[in-house]
Amino acid sequence: MLIEQCAYGNRWRKVAPAAKGLFCLGGFIAAFAASQPAAAAAVAGLVVLITVLGAGVPFPRFVRVALPPLGFLLLGCLSLAYSLDFQGASNDFTVLWLPSGWAPIRQLAARSGAALAALLFLALTTPMIDLIALLRRLKMPEVLLEIMVLCYRMLFVFSEALHDTRTAQAARLGYATPRLALRSLGSLTANLTLQIWQRAHSLHIAAQSRNNDGAFRFLEPEYAHVRRDLTIAALGGALLIGLAVGMP
Repeated sequence: MLIEQCAYGNRWRKVAPAAKGLFCLGGFIAAFAASQPAAAAAVAGLVVLITVLGAGVPFPRFVRVALPPLGFLLLGCLSLAYSLDFQGASNDFTVLWLPSGWAPIRQLAARSGAALAALLFLALTTPMIDLIALLRRLKMPEVLLEIMVLCYRMLFVFSEALHDTRTAQAARLGYATPRLALRSLGSLTANLTLQIWQRAHSLHIAAQSRNNDGAFRFLEPEYAHVRRDLTIAALGGALLIGLAVGMP
């Protein structure tokens, strides 16, 4: 829900989604075109500055959204740095260090960080509805778009059910002691499982009632300066690519 709050509350909410998607694409190309980790890190830093200072996304919120994927990236890099070698019938193992050292890991981490920054720029400045409309104009298969819409809807259903149930439990002092908190947590899990299943079943029945015919349609807002936005985004993406290629 934090991502949606940023997407609807940033200064570039009225910028054409195609322009933001084009800039994000430029960031991806720059991330993988960077020949040195410093160049990829510079691209990532520039995209973060544009997201925070340009779009007005609060930096603490940006950090909160970026921490989970950064943690996953860190674990992935560590798993590449070390490996286990099982030897002999006794299943003894030794920890092996990456023969080529840290250089490939730094390159991978820098490129992945730059690509992540570009993706977060798009996610934190563009609501999901606008992204789905953009993907539909790009001829994305309707089946994938419907799955995205349903998953997007179920996230809000899950969040609402979680908030309501936890509020009701807290009002009855369900978390006053560790023992009561553990019991309330078990009840919360069971209740959420039942509610989410029932609501998902209701969505399935609603889809069957229209014979699963026709795509999900939404009202798309009008954007006043599409050509200007696309031009600026193309120049920004070219600047990122030039920075990644030209930086030694």
